[in-house]
Amino acid sequence: MRIDAHQHFWHLEKVAYPWLDPAFGTICRTIEAPELEPLLKEAGIDKTVIVQAMNSYEDTEYMLQVAEEFDWVAAVVGWVPLNIPEIADKKLKQFKQNPYFKGVRHLIHEEKDPDYIIRDSVIEGLRVLASYDLTFDLVAVFPDHLKHAPRLAKEVPNLRIVIDHLAKPPIKDKLMGEWAEQLARAAQFENIFAKVSGLNTAADHDNWSAEDLQPYIDYAKEQFGADRLMFGSDWPVANLAGDYGKVWSETNRAIAAYSEAERDAILGGTAAKFYQIKS
Repeated sequence: MRIDAHQHFWHLEKVAYPWLDPAFGTICRTIEAPELEPLLKEAGIDKTVIVQAMNSYEDTEYMLQVAEEFDWVAAVVGWVPLNIPEIADKKLKQFKQNPYFKGVRHLIHEEKDPDYIIRDSVIEGLRVLASYDLTFDLVAVFPDHLKHAPRLAKEVPNLRIVIDHLAKPPIKDKLMGEWAEQLARAAQFENIFAKVSGLNTAADHDNWSAEDLQPYIDYAKEQFGADRLMFGSDWPVANLAGDYGKVWSETNRAIAAYSEAERDAILGGTAAKFYQIKS
């Protein structure tokens, strides 16, 4: 089973997305499932995971509606106010009743406080999340957030955490350094996973290929192993530096030398395990 473990939709008339402004060019518009469907068929993707694009109930409810309508949507990563654990608990109790609701994300990179995720109230909210056997997507944009991953893993050891986009390594500058050190520290915790996603937009938007991505994917596999890595397109954000087809084909080229079992894990098996997706 091939799974795209990280993609988005947004409907500008149903949900407010304050971060999405004209600077984003071609993706600053309503983008919905019918636009993605033929791209999935062309790539041979069986299922996808829709990930929240706004810290709001409206966005979560919109994604759950989409999941009901399209059989290739396997999971939704929504939002609750983790910094208010009592309310998070009530909303998780409600959302958990929906079989598509598999986890939570918060746009922590939009918070002015780079240490937002390790506030006591938020960690308590993550404990509530773990109590429902739900997952947490960590928007760890290097250098501000990745360093907090080990603390979260220690504070909430029964929470399955996935680092989005390999924490946006400095691919364009062809550097590893502190990013690599922080990723290695995070990988020491068995409850932390990582997404091979969003790498094209961390590279030179106009001139990138599998050769640019491969050193970072290889390093992530060294640290996590393929059974804790999962592919995600980050579509439609991916369109800022290419398109769905290029992200899929170049990622496959970057991992072509891996064993069949490793490729199967990264391209679907890990996501199925992490998000509890049935074939």
